[in-house]
Amino acid sequence: MLINADFSQIAVVKPNDYQWVKSPGGEVERVMLDRVGEETARATSLVRYAPQSIFPKHQHPSGEEILVLSGTFTENNDQHYPAGWYLRNPDGSKHTPSSEDGTLIFVKLMQMSKTNTETLRINTHDPENWQTIGQRLICRLYLSPDEHTYLEKLNPHQSFDEHSLDGIELLLVQGELIANGEIYPTGSWIRLPIQSRQSFHASDTGATLYVKTGHLLSAQNFVEQQS
Repeated sequence: MLINADFSQIAVVKPNDYQWVKSPGGEVERVMLDRVGEETARATSLVRYAPQSIFPKHQHPSGEEILVLSGTFTENNDQHYPAGWYLRNPDGSKHTPSSEDGTLIFVKLMQMSKTNTETLRINTHDPENWQTIGQRLICRLYLSPDEHTYLEKLNPHQSFDEHSLDGIELLLVQGELIANGEIYPTGSWIRLPIQSRQSFHASDTGATLYVKTGHLLSAQNFVEQQS
């Protein structure tokens, strides 16, 4: 299965584009944002758990990254993460995910190097995890030679000043972004390829963004290896 699998092209999915698909066992519903592979895949998805949902215990080759967007996500019955928590489970990790009250999570699978061995749990609602860098307000999530992941809060009409020529992936966690007259509402996912540039600014509501850079070269290499 190939979904937005040409990493040399711009990819955009807005909430009006969402197509919810049940997992094979029916435990959760997913919006597949990009995907290379079948049920075991390099994938970026939105995943929705209905109340009292349980997903079977499973392992994560090449890791799993989660940002909880709403509700409460639970691991192994006793580790509860409400909206705003960032989770990073490295290569080979295992867990049993569930949600008592329902949750929506942003998930990236099979996108970590085997050298990225950290398990992370970050509460992005904790003010101590945010820092002001120039005019920018940043919550750092992960930094390595091949990946930079963070949240950024934009004030109303503030420009988004990240212009990485290594490609950028964005998720609108809250608020709106505007580029060339196009409005990207909360829940929009945007992927800009290597060597591209785009100028964004927040609308009058401001915006909170999930941002990842530096990872798209390895993504394109992964696709080439599968073909």
